Amino acid sequence: MVLKIFFPQCCNMADSGLLIGRWLPGHDSAVVLAVIHYPFIPGQVKKYLSQMRSETDVDLTVLGSWSMPKEGQEGMDSFLKDLSTIFPHNRWLKISREVGKSGFHCDMVGNEGTLFTDKSKGKDESIPNGEKDGGDNGGSKKIIFIHYDQRKVMLSQLHPVHEAIQNSKAEPSELRAMFQTVSHSQALFFLDRYDDGPLKTTHWQSEGREASIVVELLKQGSVPLCMLITWMLSVWHWICGIRILNTRPIQFISSKLSTCVQLGHRTEHLQTVASPKKATGHMDFMRKANIFVSFFVDMALGLLLISWLYRENRIGQFANTLVPVADHVAKELQELLQWLMGAPAGLKMNKALDEVLGRFFLYHIHLWISYIHLMSPFIEMILWYVGLSACLGLTFALSVLSDIVALLTFHIYCFYVYGARLYCLKIYGLASLWRLFRGKKWNVLRQRVDSCSYDLDQLFIGTLLFTILLFLLPTTALYYLVFTLLRLVVVLFQGLIHLSVDLINSFPLFAMGLRVCRPYRLAEGVKFRVLTQEPGTPLHLLMEINPIKCSTVVQFYRTPTYSCYPRDSWGALCKKLFVGELIYPWRHKSSTKMD
Repeated sequence: MVLKIFFPQCCNMADSGLLIGRWLPGHDSAVVLAVIHYPFIPGQVKKYLSQMRSETDVDLTVLGSWSMPKEGQEGMDSFLKDLSTIFPHNRWLKISREVGKSGFHCDMVGNEGTLFTDKSKGKDESIPNGEKDGGDNGGSKKIIFIHYDQRKVMLSQLHPVHEAIQNSKAEPSELRAMFQTVSHSQALFFLDRYDDGPLKTTHWQSEGREASIVVELLKQGSVPLCMLITWMLSVWHWICGIRILNTRPIQFISSKLSTCVQLGHRTEHLQTVASPKKATGHMDFMRKANIFVSFFVDMALGLLLISWLYRENRIGQFANTLVPVADHVAKELQELLQWLMGAPAGLKMNKALDEVLGRFFLYHIHLWISYIHLMSPFIEMILWYVGLSACLGLTFALSVLSDIVALLTFHIYCFYVYGARLYCLKIYGLASLWRLFRGKKWNVLRQRVDSCSYDLDQLFIGTLLFTILLFLLPTTALYYLVFTLLRLVVVLFQGLIHLSVDLINSFPLFAMGLRVCRPYRLAEGVKFRVLTQEPGTPLHLLMEINPIKCSTVVQFYRTPTYSCYPRDSWGALCKKLFVGELIYPWRHKSSTKMD
């Protein structure tokens, strides 16, 4: 049988004393957490362990004794040996270290005085009570020391490799139980050598706990700041609860504006960060930290954008450029319509329908340019106030930019809707009339195609309509194709903006910072390497932490958020474009089942 002892590296040179730790239930393993130095009073040690059990919810106990030779402590071994009769135990470890050797000697005493030896010593020890262990080779055990960095294990979070392990209700594995034991024993590490107490211990913080005046001031200042944010959010919810703002037209418009959606999203983030409830677990803490860092970075980028916009009168330059650009776009669209009203690419179009559609779209362009010129004196002032939205974050500025692009290209959207509706009407009309020729019809109630008999008048009218729609289809399809391509260019540009906003909102900056600066904080597993293997001593292994991959960090800690991705697949999207159904880019993932 193999006995594994997880031993902290910070205790390798500790003074002689008692080993404090825990026996892992269901495993033949022990986790050493600290060493209590001599001199001590056994009653004070029992009282201290009882207090630690209530504070840590960990079954802490005295695992055994630790002997480190030192001048003036020649009788320490016999004193520590007698302590096994004072502290209740099932197994008692006697670990000692000789000067000049890196390996340890270890013996284990059973609850009835049975002595179990390490097989690696190559010698047989006597068994005082004549009892044999149930393992191989009588009372001998293979003892392995696993040295670990207590600070890294204390601060790390061991992630499951598979989802089945995470969702299973079975007992945790030996390695996970070891990590949980160290992380839940935080109260045990508060006692350091500078405390004037009856006990002196050695652990990863025994040299003095780290502290920062800046961190303490931030903790003290975060309480009134969170109260202020909570009050401001309550006022904002009261404003949003006004009856006139909850009418259906206003709710419909606000749900389609990217700025309003982003404002609601950031409000939820502020509620999460400013919540007085303490984080209940690792995932809750990481979510709050990622949201806070994302909000901080967003605000910083927004302030940088403001400092760039309002320097050297760039707002005025943009305003002076906007009207000429709008005129240029209108001129290009007019030339495009003139080209379509002629013989585009040598195609023979229906002259009457071509003239009607061309004049109809030209009139829309004329209306839109007149509106832009009417608003031109106020554009600079509008842009000046709109640019201040960047003080709420770069995501707000990008959302406002997306809405401005949507408003400036509204005429293109109208052209696309007109062309798509007309094209879709002809496609479905041709499909229905084609079923008429084959003696079929669409059953609306049963959602299927059934057989049907038609008379001569119905067949004559159907043939006439089919011929008209078929010969008018190329002209309609050409206009639909041109304006659909223009609309897709606008949607692509808005999609890039929305992707940028989504990236800032959801990217786990805090978790990625931990992965880069302190990779041991997010552990995927561990690896072992042989530390020393001296003759007559147990095997010593060093446990090192394997950090999780960066892609796993992004996938695991990504903040759920809305997205501009269409709810349909690429195949369904192409099918909609072919039959002329409208593509609505404002459908978000929040309306579908999120992964």
